[in-house]
Amino acid sequence: MIIEKPNLFAITGGPGAGKTTLLRALQALGEACVEESARTVIRAGMRRDGRRPDPRAFCDGMLALDVAAFHAAGPERRFLDRSLVDAWGTARAMGVAPWPEGDEAVRTLRLNRRAFIAPPWKAIYANDAERIQTWSQAIEAYESCGAAYGAAGYELIELPRVDVERRVAFVLEVAI
Repeated sequence: MIIEKPNLFAITGGPGAGKTTLLRALQALGEACVEESARTVIRAGMRRDGRRPDPRAFCDGMLALDVAAFHAAGPERRFLDRSLVDAWGTARAMGVAPWPEGDEAVRTLRLNRRAFIAPPWKAIYANDAERIQTWSQAIEAYESCGAAYGAAGYELIELPRVDVERRVAFVLEVAI
């Protein structure tokens, strides 16, 4: 059975493109927002040697959190810092296959048909303890996100490279 929640808006893109900053600003205005599942999984599953969890466990963890967030969402407009489509795209990029759980979730749990994508933005890109990708890997991740959302049947709306206040205004104008 397909469940549609057009009130859920995904914000995707590569690392360091301003997604989380945008979500925090939206939240400060009273908008309902969901934290990125990948960071939660990384925090919970980092090994002592600093390596990430194995790809299957990583993707399964993201999907579980994203599916739970989907089902927990009420009727109000809600912005997602990535979504189950990102978990699915990450699994595809990492070679996690077959992955029937991810395929089924992307097919049956449908967000708003329009998703926002944050383009790579070198001026704001920075690494941290959880964001270990290089700039070129960030660009590859952006392209992978775009491909995943396209393959899943979503229309992507590119966020402008402007200050957070103007990004917020853009998102609120489009997310109706």
